[in-house]
Amino acid sequence: MSKISRVEGHILGNKEGPATWASVMVLVKVETSDGLVGYGEAVPTLRAEPMLHAIEEIGRIYTGLDPSEVERNRVEWEKNDFYMHSSFESTSAYSAVDIALWDLIGKSLGAPVHKLMGGLYRERIPVYANGWYSDCRTPDDFAKKAEMTIKMGYRALKFDPFGGYYDRIDKNGLKSSSEIVRAVRESVGNGVELMIEHHGRFNSKSAIMIADEIGQYDPLFMEEPVHPNDLMGLRNYRNRTDVRIALGERIISKEQAMEYLYEGLVDILQPDICNIGGFTEIRKVGALTEAFGITLAPHNAFGPIQNAATIQFDASIPNLEIQESFYDFFPGWKRELVGNGTPVIDGYYQVNRGPGLGIDVKDGMIKEYEFKGMEEWNPDEPVWVVRGTWDKAPV
Repeated sequence: MSKISRVEGHILGNKEGPATWASVMVLVKVETSDGLVGYGEAVPTLRAEPMLHAIEEIGRIYTGLDPSEVERNRVEWEKNDFYMHSSFESTSAYSAVDIALWDLIGKSLGAPVHKLMGGLYRERIPVYANGWYSDCRTPDDFAKKAEMTIKMGYRALKFDPFGGYYDRIDKNGLKSSSEIVRAVRESVGNGVELMIEHHGRFNSKSAIMIADEIGQYDPLFMEEPVHPNDLMGLRNYRNRTDVRIALGERIISKEQAMEYLYEGLVDILQPDICNIGGFTEIRKVGALTEAFGITLAPHNAFGPIQNAATIQFDASIPNLEIQESFYDFFPGWKRELVGNGTPVIDGYYQVNRGPGLGIDVKDGMIKEYEFKGMEEWNPDEPVWVVRGTWDKAPV
């Protein structure tokens, strides 16, 4: 096969979208000496500029290498980056480049990536909607938007009902969040799956109180119920609740995944292909979860390249639970960038059979939406919340 001739990173965006982080994306292009182009995507959240520098460093090392030798290339970056195992910027930049390499391999062989990873296990991917509840604060707000989203064909919804509460929640917060979840459940009925997003922001005592209150609405899972660095708190939560736990979007290695699997602290793992190590590493995480009898619901919140890559992975694995989707709630330009190539139809993604990622990236849009500098930041709400849902809570 030809050699890697160029690795580029580009920040694209504007101020549209359901959240500040959703208004941008970090796109990677990898070109080969015979003119093929592969695309990948890195995580932007308040890290867009540092991510470009990390991508540039990988480009220095990867130029001249064989793009098909993904394992050798992974070790080459690991060998050179002394802090890769604890650096989010390093692993996300590497992930983006790895995704692009698999895109190149598929294109060179005329095969979709899922064909290279074991073949087609499923022809369509069940999804849940996220990002649908922007500007929702009251139970009525959430209920109305939930009903609208179900009318779009979705049969599963995830949302964060906790407003501005952080670390701890009081009786008023429990009451208001419970009323929101109840309103959504009554609006959509019992045939729709609900998932409760905590955004990893509560101590274990508060998270347990939330589980005791909201468990009555039969959520499919509680996502990141405690702070991600609070392993003791997660153990306490596991021992004192009977809800299903989903987590994993912040893990950056298969070894980190193994810690949660070995201790039985997770029911549904949510690795993100844009920070776990691209296709090369997420397929290994998938094998680990299968061995432990754990299902997967990959995190998928940033842009259309990540989305297309995640669909290819999902298509090849036997233990998929459900797939997150912001697709219909992306800024319009993100869908346009891939020619609306991965639409959600009646609550499912159809698996594309084209070569590589199976999408046609409109390369001309890169210049149109490219910008320099830091992405949008709103001092009135954290970057990770869905826009317009953060109310300041008691301190």
